[in-house]
Amino acid sequence: MSISLFVCVERVADVARCSRRAVLAGVAALLAACAGGPPAVVSQEPPPPIVFVHGNGDTGGLWLTTIWRFESNGWPTTRLHAIDLPYPLARDADDKPQPGRTSIAEYQQFLAAEVDRVLAATGARQVVLMANSRGGYAVRSFIANGGAAKVSHAILGGVPNHGIWANPSFRPTNEFNGAGPLLMALNNQGEPGVELTKGPKWMTIRSDANDKYAQPDGAWIGAKGTPTNVTVAGPELRGADNVVIPGIDHRETAFGPQAFAAAYRFITGRAPRSTDVTPQPAVALSGLVSGLGLGNDPTQGSFVTNLPLAGATLEVFAVDATTGERRGDALWRQSIGADGRWGPLAVSSRTPLEFIVAAPGYAQTHIYRSPFLRSSQLVNLRAAVLTDADRKAGAVVQLTRLRGYFGLPRNHVVLDGQDPAPGLVPGVAGVSTATVRLPPGTPRAVAAELDGERLVGRSWPVAGNHLVQLELHQ
Repeated sequence: MSISLFVCVERVADVARCSRRAVLAGVAALLAACAGGPPAVVSQEPPPPIVFVHGNGDTGGLWLTTIWRFESNGWPTTRLHAIDLPYPLARDADDKPQPGRTSIAEYQQFLAAEVDRVLAATGARQVVLMANSRGGYAVRSFIANGGAAKVSHAILGGVPNHGIWANPSFRPTNEFNGAGPLLMALNNQGEPGVELTKGPKWMTIRSDANDKYAQPDGAWIGAKGTPTNVTVAGPELRGADNVVIPGIDHRETAFGPQAFAAAYRFITGRAPRSTDVTPQPAVALSGLVSGLGLGNDPTQGSFVTNLPLAGATLEVFAVDATTGERRGDALWRQSIGADGRWGPLAVSSRTPLEFIVAAPGYAQTHIYRSPFLRSSQLVNLRAAVLTDADRKAGAVVQLTRLRGYFGLPRNHVVLDGQDPAPGLVPGVAGVSTATVRLPPGTPRAVAAELDGERLVGRSWPVAGNHLVQLELHQ
């Protein structure tokens, strides 16, 4: 079994902190030991920096486990960068300004600046771009509008490259309309049917039939029984390396272990050693605290943002894995500043945690998380609000899966003893939150489970303006 040169360099440099000659000598020894003979001739170039581009309404924090997997296969942390678009939601009409929302042109401009920043920081000539869903539109637009020379590989996971629907008379300028101006231009570059910009290597990753946004029926866009004019193959692009992974959902096309393996192979030409995450004994955690945009126009309602929630307070507690009860005083307390950043918190990788975000106009949001196996600067936290339905309950506990959807019977999902968790029905995986609303009573343990990952929190009372989220790593 061979080990790539950059993995060996990282290991030898970290342990020995030696000269370049000693590093290369150590590399040769490691390669020989692993391969059972003389080292093969391999490139001495470091791996390319990767910029991860999130989808509609999301944050860079969704790439946390993907980055862990790259790190576990030897990729330097300094060459793995996930962006946070300040206003991550798409406009209803891409060509009309809308409070708290962005056009693809705006996303493209933000991405272009981030790419330049990563190139300057790393000294690299090109980056790899890996995107999920809407993020792929920004990637394609950036490459098509002058960015091609800066990109070696473009990986598009679950990107609706031919739209979520394709109908020129329904929301005609929405970016997700395959018959709209954005996708018609991207999918006909210079001449009909030319779907790729020359230069980068292209790969798409899609589900066989379990992507909620690549369905022939409009059920997932609120138009059940209406044809979308889109097929399950909608994310594919003519001329790309189109990978199909059976059973995965819309988010797993980018954030799941199989998508990671496909991306790693596409970039390096070989399979990863493992799709598992290699734990570190102690970790340092930090991230962004954000909230909702509460616009002045009541018809617009609220919208998620990745803007810093300055003035919020954050507390972090170690909790008991079986009861959710706190173990001692707070590990971390902080008032969030203008940059929205929190941390770094040093903690064991075996410690489950409770994060509490509090800010005026928001619920005290209790976020329970399983132990963090590796360090991360992407532990992003969003304050939440109670709905009218929530306020009628004694306590509200949400089970959230940010990196995938719940699907029945594919997944085994249990929340507070309800199997399956409330609100889940068989069919295409398309729901990422399950909620239990409990009657008033003494706070108690509330357990959740997804396919073997078990997480326990506590039921905090709505009367005290509390909301509980059990957030899965999966």
